Amino acid sequence: MPLLEQIQKDIASLPEDAQQMVIYFVLFLKQHYQTRQTQSTKPFSLDNQPFVGMWQNRPEMQDSTAWVRQIRKQQWRR
Repeated sequence: MPLLEQIQKDIASLPEDAQQMVIYFVLFLKQHYQTRQTQSTKPFSLDNQPFVGMWQNRPEMQDSTAWVRQIRKQQWRR
């Protein structure tokens, strides 16, 4: 007996509330994998995000390492 037919028989042998749970589970899986498939086809790109490069013209960012070091000293070594 093919697997699909056996699964159909197994489901039919379950109580009605268990059959409903199988239906809900299949619908959940279908929705989950449709969502994942949609998400995977649209990769996130930073190219056009407004926050990228927003500090590029700030003079303190010429040496960002020194700027971070100074901020840490101000905040953590009082």
